[in-house]
Amino acid sequence: MVNQVFFQVIGCDMTIAMAAEAGQLELNVMMPVIAWNALHASTILRESLKTLAVRTIEGLTANEDRARELLDRSTATATALSPYIGYAATAEIAKESVKTGKPIRELVLARGLLDQKRLDEILAVEAMTQGGIAGAEVPEK
Repeated sequence: MVNQVFFQVIGCDMTIAMAAEAGQLELNVMMPVIAWNALHASTILRESLKTLAVRTIEGLTANEDRARELLDRSTATATALSPYIGYAATAEIAKESVKTGKPIRELVLARGLLDQKRLDEILAVEAMTQGGIAGAEVPEK
């Protein structure tokens, strides 16, 4: 439904653009069609977003266990390790993770590259989603 509304809004925008082009100097006889399309587009866009919020977003909750599992299995988390264990070791661990399906965390611990506490600091979601180097400063909770 929202995609259909967006297509309609694009059509309204095109109508507005063409009508604005068709005007002569200060007098634009296309003002009624410009105004109608601008108001129509904003109205249907507003209502579609309300509907989207009510039917899909409100009440939505994250499955934290599944999110953690997906994060732990993501090789993207390896990039946070590079400043601490080096690019070559990080790349090797990422490749092994892809090959074996083992989580990055498990491989780092198995190789003894970092201890559990330090690894938890570096791979903390908060640390990896803020600016700077993950684990450089442990965010206060």
